[in-house]
Amino acid sequence: MNEQFIQAVFAVVDIIPLGRVATYGQIARIIGHPKKARLVGKVLGKADKKHPCHRVVTSTGRLVPGWLDQRPMLLAEGIPFRDEDHVDIKRCLWQKN
Repeated sequence: MNEQFIQAVFAVVDIIPLGRVATYGQIARIIGHPKKARLVGKVLGKADKKHPCHRVVTSTGRLVPGWLDQRPMLLAEGIPFRDEDHVDIKRCLWQKN
């Protein structure tokens, strides 16, 4: 994974609006690497708190297992949930213009 890829991931994550979520695959497609959703996840797993990584979920809306702060952070932004571990992706998915 190179620095250009990492910076591209953060550039997209940083523009996800408050109250919306994006998926790992969506970010990978936006930066021109549609088959690298897992690599996006690895990048975000090492991110510092200045990036709103809590707004990134799986394609089914699943939260990061073991990240106990993600759900409260999303709830504070008004993100709707289907159940304890899944956001309502149909209602809150960010559509980048």
